[in-house]
Amino acid sequence: MNKNIKAYLVGGGIGSLSAAAFMIRDGGIAGGNITIFEASSLSGGSLDGGGNAEHGYTLRGGRMLTSDNYECTWDLFKSVPSLEHPGQSVYDETIAFNKVNIPHSMARLVDQNRFKVDVSSMGFSMQDRLELLKLSEADEATLGTTCITDWLSPDFFKTEFWFMWATTFAFQPWHSAVEFKRYLHRFMMEFSRIETLAGVKRTVYNQYDSLVRPLLAWLQAQGVKVVMDCTVTDFQLRTVDSKISVTGIYCRRDGRDELVDVAEGDLVFFQNASMTDASTYGSMHSAPPRHTKQDSGGWQLWEKLAQISPEFGRPAAFNSSIPESYWHSFTTTLKDTAFFDQMEKFTGNRAGTGGLVTFKDSNWFMSVVLAHQPHFAGQPDGVQVFWGYALHPDRIGNFVAKPMADCTGEEILRELCGHLNFDMDTTMAQANCIPCRMPYITSMFMPRALSDRPLPVPRNSTNLAFVSQFVEVPDDVVFTVEYSVRAAQMAVYELLKIEREVPPISQHDHSLKVKLDAVIKAFK
Repeated sequence: MNKNIKAYLVGGGIGSLSAAAFMIRDGGIAGGNITIFEASSLSGGSLDGGGNAEHGYTLRGGRMLTSDNYECTWDLFKSVPSLEHPGQSVYDETIAFNKVNIPHSMARLVDQNRFKVDVSSMGFSMQDRLELLKLSEADEATLGTTCITDWLSPDFFKTEFWFMWATTFAFQPWHSAVEFKRYLHRFMMEFSRIETLAGVKRTVYNQYDSLVRPLLAWLQAQGVKVVMDCTVTDFQLRTVDSKISVTGIYCRRDGRDELVDVAEGDLVFFQNASMTDASTYGSMHSAPPRHTKQDSGGWQLWEKLAQISPEFGRPAAFNSSIPESYWHSFTTTLKDTAFFDQMEKFTGNRAGTGGLVTFKDSNWFMSVVLAHQPHFAGQPDGVQVFWGYALHPDRIGNFVAKPMADCTGEEILRELCGHLNFDMDTTMAQANCIPCRMPYITSMFMPRALSDRPLPVPRNSTNLAFVSQFVEVPDDVVFTVEYSVRAAQMAVYELLKIEREVPPISQHDHSLKVKLDAVIKAFK
């Protein structure tokens, strides 16, 4: 293997960071030969965490982790040193944290009367069970570009199972039946414990502080160069005998355009698009502005590539309908314990041991979660942070007579307190709620054909790989950290011809016990 190979990574999200790590650890590439170009001033992509106690913390979202499924993620983070526990890896500290903070949600669903819903039963009728079985057993060619609603009757979407599954994974009824089926199989082990979220693993802090920061620190210690505030606008390509190679990378930095030469044998990894592209923040007194891809340019480079070869995918399948792919989240910073005290008393869960609390009758379909505190590295004593989101931000609230999309942080908290019957003035006396609009947050769930996503290494590519939520990884599920890490590992191993096996997907859905547990749960 040529140790003088240089690698260029477009985008500073978890896919690119993982690819860089695998090149160093398993490919023998010198860290100094790896350059990451990031358009923003912060690495991590969608695994973000920002703000401060004074002006309010911000989280666009947080991905669910499990110890039973994330094979590539844990394979990577077993090699990344912890920033706070010398001698431990990030994996070690995460497992130790979860042995102390054991998840067992006791208030997964709450109804309009503020009663905790009995979720021991999934609420299925026999028709629901038969339709769900038919969908889960259909092959992907049969499912094609159909929606979940093409396979399941309207009453299914009123079941306790749907309320829990949809909010755990952020599915909408109009999303892809293929992606829904993949989730049913990949997380079949979670089916029998979906009401407690017992299979969920949490990081010590938010995922930026717990995953991105230690990984980035390790990469930079190896000499990896991270170029911030640098937008890649295009690739210089050469085609020979139908094989496409990247020979240059056009960048815009500090108001100047430049061309980075890509030599023969060098590699390029591209994070095609982002589910958090065009995200905007509001404040306690303002709603987030309504931006689209035209305001940010996050999809443009992939759209240019897609015009060159069908093997580079079709982004229009994912970014053409904001009303079907967006939702709003909100991060609330508190300077007293009143809200946490009341929530812990109501739910029966200490912060960090529960899960999403979903208000099933909420017009906005709103959920909140109280993480273990502190949730940010360096978060001061006496400050608490919680996060929430809503899948139907275009609907009028139950307590605030306007869509969530038009609401300030103060109005979102007023709606939340209405569902909980908490006194707004007392509970949120020192709250700072920052809402966030994400127009493409579930764009990867949109109905799509197999060819709409490129392979990690397209067949006609000699040195260009794709690492994102918008590549095709058979049998795995998008909207997870694992998907980006797996795509990166597959791409690196293929381009560098690494003989080490990519950790296989755990086939829990082939286990007789897991299947039996799922059937028993479905008939409760």
